[in-house]
Amino acid sequence: MQQRSGGWKVINKWLGEKELKPFKFQEDAWKAYLQGKSGIVNAPTGFGKTFSLFLGTVIAWIDAHPKDYTSKTKNGLQLLWVTPLRALAKDLGRAMETALQELGIPWQVGIRSGDTPVALRAAQKKQMPEVLIITPESLHLLLAQKEYPKVFTHMHTVVVDEWHELMGSKRGVMVELALSRLRGLRKEHLKVWGISATIGNLDEALEVLLGPYHNNGIIIRAQLKKKIALKSVIPHEIENYPWAGHLGIKMLPQSLPIINDSQTTLIFTNTRSQSELWYQALLREDPMLAGALALHHGSIDMELRIWVEEALHNGILKAVVCTASLDLGVDFRPVDSVIQVGSPKGVARFLQRAGRSGHQPGAVSKIFFLPTHALELVEAAALKAAMEQDLIESKMPVLLAYDVLLQYLMTLAVSDGFHGSEIWEEVRLTFCFQHITEEDWQWLLAFLTTGGDALASYDEFKKIEREGDFYICRSRMMAMRHRLHIGTIVSDAMLKVKFMSGGYIGVIEEGFISRLQPGDSFTLAGRNLEYVLIKDMTVLVRKSTSKRSIVPSYQGGRIPLSSNLGRMLREKFNEALSRNTKDPELLALQPLFNLQEELSHIPKANELLIEQIQTKDGYHLFVYPFEGRLVHEVMAALLAYRISRIQPITFSIAMNDYGFELLSDQPIPLTLENAKQLFTTENLLWELQTSVNATEMARRKFRDIAVIAGLIFQGYPGKHKANRHLQSSASLLFNVFGDYDPQNLLLKQAFNEAFFYQMEEARLRETLERIAISKIIITSPQRLTPFCFPIKVDSLRDTMTSEKLEDRIKKLIVNG
Repeated sequence: MQQRSGGWKVINKWLGEKELKPFKFQEDAWKAYLQGKSGIVNAPTGFGKTFSLFLGTVIAWIDAHPKDYTSKTKNGLQLLWVTPLRALAKDLGRAMETALQELGIPWQVGIRSGDTPVALRAAQKKQMPEVLIITPESLHLLLAQKEYPKVFTHMHTVVVDEWHELMGSKRGVMVELALSRLRGLRKEHLKVWGISATIGNLDEALEVLLGPYHNNGIIIRAQLKKKIALKSVIPHEIENYPWAGHLGIKMLPQSLPIINDSQTTLIFTNTRSQSELWYQALLREDPMLAGALALHHGSIDMELRIWVEEALHNGILKAVVCTASLDLGVDFRPVDSVIQVGSPKGVARFLQRAGRSGHQPGAVSKIFFLPTHALELVEAAALKAAMEQDLIESKMPVLLAYDVLLQYLMTLAVSDGFHGSEIWEEVRLTFCFQHITEEDWQWLLAFLTTGGDALASYDEFKKIEREGDFYICRSRMMAMRHRLHIGTIVSDAMLKVKFMSGGYIGVIEEGFISRLQPGDSFTLAGRNLEYVLIKDMTVLVRKSTSKRSIVPSYQGGRIPLSSNLGRMLREKFNEALSRNTKDPELLALQPLFNLQEELSHIPKANELLIEQIQTKDGYHLFVYPFEGRLVHEVMAALLAYRISRIQPITFSIAMNDYGFELLSDQPIPLTLENAKQLFTTENLLWELQTSVNATEMARRKFRDIAVIAGLIFQGYPGKHKANRHLQSSASLLFNVFGDYDPQNLLLKQAFNEAFFYQMEEARLRETLERIAISKIIITSPQRLTPFCFPIKVDSLRDTMTSEKLEDRIKKLIVNG
C-alpha cells in the first residue's frame, strides 16, 4: 500500500517533527499521484493545496531513489509548475526550497517569468532545475527555443496552479496548447494536475485541463469549509449616506479602528485609481500610518511591488491598499483582516479576497465590507447568503480562439518547425479546439504561409515556409519579433513614468496621459507628480506640491455584477420590507426602503420594476433587472430600438449594475399592455445585431485579436507603437478582410467575441426569459427615487469632470 512506501514515511516523519499532520485531501492526492493519475485538487485558500501535489512528486522521487535521493543532483527538469502570477512564483519557490532543504533533497527550484534576468535564463538552459515555476507566456517562450524538446526529456509532471483563474481566458488556452505539445513529447509519461479554488463548474474545469483524458482524471475535494466572518461597516447616518456610488472615502474614518486593531490589513479596492485615492486619504486622516502603509497595484514599479510583498510577508507593514494584484494565493501569513471597499461584484472574487486573511488551516477569515453607497449594503447581505448556499460562479471555457492558435503555430515554427499532421492531431485533443474542422486548420496554415486571400501580395505576412507537411520560419527578424510578443494580455499602451532626475515610478495608460497638459498634476504610486513631457515613450515628471491632482482612470475600471450575485440581490430586495429579516444590512437600510416604497415600489424576486419619471431634463424610463452593467447596456439598446419601431424617438442611455435608464425629450410609449412584447426573446439575434452596433464592437475586439495573432507588430522594447497607430492598423485590416476576405476566421472570431463576451447574449436571453414569467410593475414617481438616483449619477459621471459632478449631484438632491 502506498502509505507504507519509503517516501511516504519520510514525509510523515518530517511533518511529525514539525508537529503537523497531513489533511486527508493531501494524502488522497499523494495516493492518486503515486497511482499515475491526473486530476484537480480543490481546496480552500490556506489549507496546503501546494503541498498536496508538490510532496506527491517528492514521495515518488524518494520511492524511485531510496538509497541516493539525498545525493542525486543535476537530474534535469522533473516538475513544471505553471502559475498565472509572477508574484506567486517567488512565494511558491520559497516554500518548496524550505521543504527540500529540510528533507535533505538537493533539488534546485527555478523561476522563469518576464522578470527573470537573461543571465539566469541562460544558466537554466545549460542546466535545468528539477522544479521550474513558470508563467504561461514564459512556457511558450521555452517552446519557441531551438531544440526545446531536450528541456522536457525527464519531465513527468505538470501542475497548473490557480486553474480557476486561467480557465475561461486566452491565457488558459495558451496552457491547453502547451499541454497538448508536452503530451505529444512525453506520450503516456506525463501527469497533469490542476490546483483550483471552488468554481461552479469544477467537472468542466477538469475536462478543459485534461481534454479527452478527463474520463480517467480525478477531482480531489478537500471537505473543509473555510470559516469566513463577513461584517458590514454600516454608515452612522444611513439617511445622509450617499445613495450613489463614489469612492467610499466618507466611510474612511470608520475603517481606521479596524486597521488599528489588526496586526496587518489588506484594503481591497476595485480599481487602481480608487486605491491611489484611498492611500492618500488614509495618510491625510492618520499621519501615523506614514511608513506603515503601502500601495500595491499593477501599474506600480515591479521592484516596489516585490518590496511590498516581502514587507507583508515579514510583518513590517500595518496596511496595504491594493487591487486584484493581491487577489491570488501569495502567502502573507501576518494578514489578519481584509477590508473590501465597495462590492467585489462576484462571490468567487469575494471568497478569494476574504481568504487572504486567516491564511492558515482552521483560522477564521475576517473581511469587512465597506459600502461606497447605501444600496451596496444589500450586496453585502446577498454575498453572505450566496456564501451560505455555496453559489460560486462558473467560468465559461474559451472555444476556437484562432488568434491564440496562430500565435502558437508561429511559436513552433520559430523553434524547430513542426509537422502539420502531428500538431493537428494534438490540437484537436484540446477542449478549446475540439470542434475545429480540417478546412479551418488548412486555412490557418495557409494564412501563416501566404497571408491568405487579402494579404497574399505582402511579404511581411508570409511568415513561415512550407516543405510538404513541414512548416518552419527561417526569417531571423520575424522569429525575433514573434518572441518579443508572445502572450495574450493586450492592454492599452502603457508608458513608463520616470522622474526628470532619474528614478522609475511605474506605468500609466497612454490614453490618460494624452489628455494632460504640461504642468498638470496627477497621482501615481501614492505620489503627487507634475507632468513635464513625453520622450521616447517615457513620461517625465517632477514632484508636485499642488493640492489638486488628477487620479488616473484605468480601462479595467468597472467590473459587472455576476449572475449569481444578481440573483441573490433580487432575493434580498424581496426581503427588504420584511419585519422578519435578520440581516443587519437590510435593517439599517429600512429608512431608504421606506422612501423607495413610498415614492415607487420595491420589486419582489418575481417582479420587474419600471419607473417613468419626468424632470426638466426630459422623460426618463428606469428599468431594474439587477443583472449587471454589461447585460443592461445591451438590453437598453435593444429596448430603445424596439420602442423606436413603435414611434420614431431618440434616446440617451445610462446604466449601472442594478438597472438602466432611457432618456428622451418626448413621452416614451411603454405601457403595461406592450411591456411584455418589448422584453420578448423573439427575433433576438437579428434585433441585437441591428440595435447594438455589432460591427463597431467587433472592430474593437479585432484589435486585440490582430495583436495576439501577430498581424500587428507592437514595436521593440522601449519603442512601442503608439496605441492610436495600433488601432488604425487594426481598423485597416478589419476593413480589408471585410471587403476582400469575408470568410477570414479572425474576422468571424471578432464578431463571435463581441456577441458572446461583450454582449453576453446567453445571459441576456436568460434575463428576458425570466422577465417573460415575471410580473411587470410600472410606477410614475414625482421625483428621483433611491433606486434610480445612482443610475442618474453614473450618467453624469460619464459626461462631467469630478468637480462639476459633485455640484450636479447636490443640485439633483435639492431638486429631487
